Amino acid sequence: MKKRIPPAVIIFIAMLLGILVGYLIFSHYDKAHAKELAGYISIISDMFLRLIKMVIAPLVFSTLVVGIAHMGDARSVGRIFAKSLSWFFLASLVSLSLGMVMANLLQPGAGVALPTPDAATAGLATSKFTLKEFFNHLVPRSVAEAMAQNEILQIVVFSMFFGVALAALGERGKNLLGVVDDLSHAMLKITGYVMKMAPLAVFAAMAATVAINGLEILLSFAVFIRDFYFSLAVLWVLLIGAGFVFLRARIVRLLVLIKEPFLLAFATASSEAAYPKLLDALDRFGVKRKISSFVMPMGYSFNLDGSMIYCTFATLFIVQAYGMELSLTTQITMMAVLMLTSKGIAGVPRASLVVIAATLHQFNIPEAGLLVILGIDTFLDMGRSATNAVGNSIASAVVAKWEGGLLSEAEASAAEREIEREAELKLHG
Repeated sequence: MKKRIPPAVIIFIAMLLGILVGYLIFSHYDKAHAKELAGYISIISDMFLRLIKMVIAPLVFSTLVVGIAHMGDARSVGRIFAKSLSWFFLASLVSLSLGMVMANLLQPGAGVALPTPDAATAGLATSKFTLKEFFNHLVPRSVAEAMAQNEILQIVVFSMFFGVALAALGERGKNLLGVVDDLSHAMLKITGYVMKMAPLAVFAAMAATVAINGLEILLSFAVFIRDFYFSLAVLWVLLIGAGFVFLRARIVRLLVLIKEPFLLAFATASSEAAYPKLLDALDRFGVKRKISSFVMPMGYSFNLDGSMIYCTFATLFIVQAYGMELSLTTQITMMAVLMLTSKGIAGVPRASLVVIAATLHQFNIPEAGLLVILGIDTFLDMGRSATNAVGNSIASAVVAKWEGGLLSEAEASAAEREIEREAELKLHG
């Protein structure tokens, strides 16, 4: 049987080709024409992300409802919910704290010396965070509205109620549960079709970005990019180390399985793009779907580790770039605010910028500082989106281990062989 090229390799090759084509456009066309060409090329990546967003809401709803209904009772749901939130809270605290510590140690903004902007030109559209707004955002006014706007957190809330209600109905709810289960399989099938576009989308995303900005933009902010990715690497070590405590040597197998969604999240700068592939990887690792379909959607609202380390790191970079000083007490207060405001942000490109803008406004830091890093934000978003994918997959595996929802290595290998056989049958039949 002819051996297929691993999808992760195809995606990586697409990234390199995208960079090459983007650089050729940047170097052979003037800025206006390069931007126009990039706009046409980015149609492919924009379409891919739209297709992903198209399936996310029904996929999250159907898989989560089925997973919760199969747990049996509200007590099981509450227990997994509490354990997941405990992990998310600790991971968030570590991520935010690490961003603050690394920004103070590395001082990436020192020496940039940005001029303080005029009040008239510094404004960005921001709003102050309030507890009332958080709870209003938590509960959907309409499930249709939540699904239309891809509000993952609101979909999770509705799906939890729906799943618990179906479980409580017992025999009477089995027919409806079967329909939702069929819906989940249909959505996974559609997702499979969409994912065939992934290499093209990765190529287009990289080509369009480099065509507009060139490679020089990476050199202009080399210190900031280097320091941030070094900080991300430290966070990866901490996350993997925490996973090793519970999963032992199996953490290596998990990292191997998530390499494709990791690269996909990195190249598209969207952790949402990796969601379906992460579910598949967790299936192969041995995490029962009733756990992964519950923990993963929650993680997309509560466990965006890469986004949170960026929030503190980028905010302090702007503070340093303006030559401002923030006391340790103020920095800790800012971190506490970010702990709340970062919850529920969407796993889509540049969602973190909204949170940072609101934080700058609240602490009287010039909001125009955000414009300084806007040009390179795509390259930074790649790293934090990929980190979100790593953090959520480890969280799902650990919670599954706690709940007895993780298959043994032998059982997981057998399950993976079955998945491979099904994939081969679909490919040739």
